[in-house]
Amino acid sequence: MTQTTEEAAVATEDDGWDWCVVEIFGHRRHVGRVREEERFGTKMLRIDIPKVDYETQAITGFSSHYYGGASIFSMTPTDETSAIRVNRGYAPPSRTALPAPAESPDEDQDDDFLADDDEEDNDVDG
Repeated sequence: MTQTTEEAAVATEDDGWDWCVVEIFGHRRHVGRVREEERFGTKMLRIDIPKVDYETQAITGFSSHYYGGASIFSMTPTDETSAIRVNRGYAPPSRTALPAPAESPDEDQDDDFLADDDEEDNDVDG
């Protein structure tokens, strides 16, 4: 009975998934868990890219892609921690508050501004 439990634990750890960095045609780069699957009568690479919450670093889901063997440019083994760190994304931008506007504008400043505009308009017209 103990052997069966140990074998089950090993089976869950070795379920065919490996964490890798995969480059497709040298143009696209994915970091996630990969395994070989048969689709459409041929062997294909399935890569599940984790969707990671920035703050908690918890995996919230996966986005899957399939590629044929001829499209794989390179595949580099990595670990789960590195894959999560790469897919974590960027920190959300911080919000900054602008200072509150003045209660009422200074009337002298507004009058001077308007007076200057009136003088310029009169000079242009005549």
